[in-house]
Amino acid sequence: MDQGHETLYRGGRIFLPDGHALDDHAVLTHGARIARVAPSAEFAGYAGQVVDTTDATLLPGLIDCHVHLLYAGEGHPSKVVADMGPGQVVVRALEHARATLAGGITAVRDCGGKDYLEFAVRDACNRRAFAGPTIRAAGRMICMTGGHGNMHGRVADGVDEVVKAVREQVHAGSDFVKIMATGGVMTRGVDPQDAHYSAEEMLAGIREAQRFHRPTASHAQGTEGILNATRGGITSIEHGIYLTDEAIEAMLERGTYLVPTLAAVTNIVRNPGAGIPEWAMAKAASVADSHRQSVRAFARAGGRIAMGTDSGTPYNLHGNNSDELAFMVEVGMTPVHALLAATVNAADLMRLPDEGRIQEGAFADFLIVSGDPLADIDRAARREHHKMVVKRGRPVAADAN
Repeated sequence: MDQGHETLYRGGRIFLPDGHALDDHAVLTHGARIARVAPSAEFAGYAGQVVDTTDATLLPGLIDCHVHLLYAGEGHPSKVVADMGPGQVVVRALEHARATLAGGITAVRDCGGKDYLEFAVRDACNRRAFAGPTIRAAGRMICMTGGHGNMHGRVADGVDEVVKAVREQVHAGSDFVKIMATGGVMTRGVDPQDAHYSAEEMLAGIREAQRFHRPTASHAQGTEGILNATRGGITSIEHGIYLTDEAIEAMLERGTYLVPTLAAVTNIVRNPGAGIPEWAMAKAASVADSHRQSVRAFARAGGRIAMGTDSGTPYNLHGNNSDELAFMVEVGMTPVHALLAATVNAADLMRLPDEGRIQEGAFADFLIVSGDPLADIDRAARREHHKMVVKRGRPVAADAN
């Protein structure tokens, strides 16, 4: 890559990390990074490459903090993957990474794969050998015997075994550790409201991850499991379907992130009889209202929210991740807060200080959309309004998906 390559983006609005937008400004990139953000007048007479963003908005590339690159949105994804060979799994994950980037998502957090196969895709995309987002990966999710995700997860029971399971993820090269605090929708025979790990088991796993400087995430849908994970020091609660006032207060007190993944349940409920097991359909229908109410309450309380979609789950397709922006606004978040959740908040959760923000020195990862998404979130949420995706200073091919 030509490290000296320069491009000037000017003509439209620029979305800033504080949620405000600039007019009459331009962004100059040099190589993979942003070199200058300044009034357009400063670049009068600029003779280099120019991207005209008139009547458009320059956003940071969006960030999805909860994906499963191995899954393709089938009615029962984990069952499909179980029947595939390692080579097939890796190739499909790479295809999904490419589709995700083409959809305006320039960084993702993979929240659980199979046998660490997704690590090959992570490493290839992160070193820019293939087009794809920046990827952080959890490796094998840690769950109890018979717990949610046990088909591909690391089954561990008791404090000592949970600690050992965390050490295994660290040794394998996981970027963060995911621990399953409750039951879930897509595992047969478990109840999303049930706490799976005890408070002691959760605390032990979280502390062991912290000892090795790894952030943590917890699939946590029921209230008791949310409280166990939050009080144990979890970095982020995934889903948060049954958030009570007590749970919200605990999360606010500790600065715990919520990654809502509204797209997951929404796409199941909207696709009845499309190959999704009946037991999963029933559970999705039973949690849908509580999920929306919980996210709305947490947002109104001023909680820290980072965008996540659970893409790869039934009919929740890689490349359509930005739909989550519209879902967040539908439950009561403002367009500005939804965009912050998908940019600077998500970058901070993923410990990516040079991504998710348009400022000098940050990586030149952009999504250019027509119109003003601060007034109409669909301008960022719907792909038909996406004009260009840029990763590390280079436009992403429109046919990358």
